[in-house]
Amino acid sequence: MRGFTAVSLLVGGAPAGFAADTSEDVFDLGNLSVGITEELSHIEMPHGGGTIPVLRYQDPAHRIESPYDRTARPCPPYCVQPMRIAPGVETIGELEVLDYMRRIASGDSQVLLIDSRTADWVAHGTIPGAVNIPYDRLDPAHASPQTLAELLQLEFGAASADGLWNFEGAKTLVLFCNGAWCGQSPTSIKALLGLGYPAHRIKWYRGGMQAWESLGLTTVKPGRE
Repeated sequence: MRGFTAVSLLVGGAPAGFAADTSEDVFDLGNLSVGITEELSHIEMPHGGGTIPVLRYQDPAHRIESPYDRTARPCPPYCVQPMRIAPGVETIGELEVLDYMRRIASGDSQVLLIDSRTADWVAHGTIPGAVNIPYDRLDPAHASPQTLAELLQLEFGAASADGLWNFEGAKTLVLFCNGAWCGQSPTSIKALLGLGYPAHRIKWYRGGMQAWESLGLTTVKPGRE
């Protein structure tokens, strides 16, 4: 992955790139024209053995690209999800996701950002720092009891004793998928609740990738460093 400096890369006297694809462009991180908030210009996330800045597209002319530019998909199955997916599960927005990402970047191992989509969707790009755990690895209709047990213990920090699950040391899970019309993260959340996972330790980014892309925030692709 290319290194970053505090100097914009110039080609022919003009900035070489404005897109938030930080693997391709170099930005003046101290002088971004499009910030996240008035106080927050970008954050740094671990990626590919180093770090990348997560920021917004700097070109005001940027438009949402395929496949997130579509506004209509057949319903069912792509129906609009409710704002509250389940009692006790907090629905969050981009700034809250970024706060959890900063906790991950600071070394907080009790937070896990989960991309609930299948691999074909993840190939389009995901949120930096996200771990891909497709919904069908959590849905009892598709996943074996052994797979579920391994995820709960090895990934989520739950403990098993005498056939019962103890979630005292379980991680805070931040789940997302494609957007308000996507049922993949809701399926994962409902499966977790069915297994007894504490609702207050589940956070749902309802806007998902479509909302993330609509704000021009940085994405990364699997295997790309």
